[in-house]
Amino acid sequence: MTILVTGAAGFIGSNFVLNWLHSEGEDVVSLDNLTYAGNLDNLSSLLKNTRHFFVKGDIGDSELVSSVLKKYKPRVILNFAAESHVDRSISEPGTFIQTNILGTYKLLQNTLLYWESLVGKQKKDFRFVHISTDEVYGDLDIKAPPFTEENRYIPNSPYSASKAASDHLVRAWHQTYKLPVITTNCSNNYGPFQFPEKLIPLCIINAINDKPLPLYGDGEQIRDWLYVDDHCDAIRLVIKNGLVGETYNIGGNTERTNIQVVELVCKLLDELKPRLNNDSYVKQISFVKDRKGHDRRYAVDSSKIQKELGWKPEETFESGMTKTIKWYLSHDAWIKNIISGDYKKWADKHYS
Repeated sequence: MTILVTGAAGFIGSNFVLNWLHSEGEDVVSLDNLTYAGNLDNLSSLLKNTRHFFVKGDIGDSELVSSVLKKYKPRVILNFAAESHVDRSISEPGTFIQTNILGTYKLLQNTLLYWESLVGKQKKDFRFVHISTDEVYGDLDIKAPPFTEENRYIPNSPYSASKAASDHLVRAWHQTYKLPVITTNCSNNYGPFQFPEKLIPLCIINAINDKPLPLYGDGEQIRDWLYVDDHCDAIRLVIKNGLVGETYNIGGNTERTNIQVVELVCKLLDELKPRLNNDSYVKQISFVKDRKGHDRRYAVDSSKIQKELGWKPEETFESGMTKTIKWYLSHDAWIKNIISGDYKKWADKHYS
């Protein structure tokens, strides 16, 4: 038995592949186009693993995807492939439309043809699991309860709009063609292998390199944070016991303002890697001009997946953050490989 993971060299995708191979007995086929955020270093520990197969390619390449499906015959397709950074979507929206909307459409079309070719138990048990975001629900009022699966979509950025569109396509292929799909909408993930354009790895790397820790606006934007391995455990449960056609919100029940997140990064770094002059890393915090259309708050209600599938996060924000910082401190080669490439130019442009 085999599963196919798209976007497998990205942050969440690579963590899921590692999590799956550690926890399950099935082989994994990893498909990734290796754009700027797709990093094969994330999967380097699997080079000699006979249960892992890597294919370089785009989910929008119908001929390639069709050949992969015919060759490996996966029983599950997990679609992590996506452009995912809001800032980039504001300056480069076309890429997000191409990957998140058109790419998902072509992947669905190929999946549908593949699924229709299956028979018996193989066809009955097949699943297409689409990984999405809480940002599709839009901006949440400060005093409002977290988003449930019943909230309507009100995306506010090119990124969230493109993900909302992909979610709608997935639902439509289920309603119209009966393709057995499940969608998950997660809150902000953090952990190993996260590309350093995102808040937490950016601040960790900048801090230890004596650079400013940039915070948009007043730093009071609120996000719900989820340790990536907890997210991966939830997805494995969705594969095993999730109901076809359903959506599951996956959150960490850990709402923090951006300034609180960065202050915790500084506090833990003060303990784990104190500066030579013993000054706190908080002195490096720097407020920068807020980005366009910056949503104030996101948070999701995970009670559905907790009640129906028995999932709950294992890590607290503090324990997960400690693991994350220790990982970055012990993977200097990975960091140097990242910041020597396209990211450095992009970071200099946006955070100078």
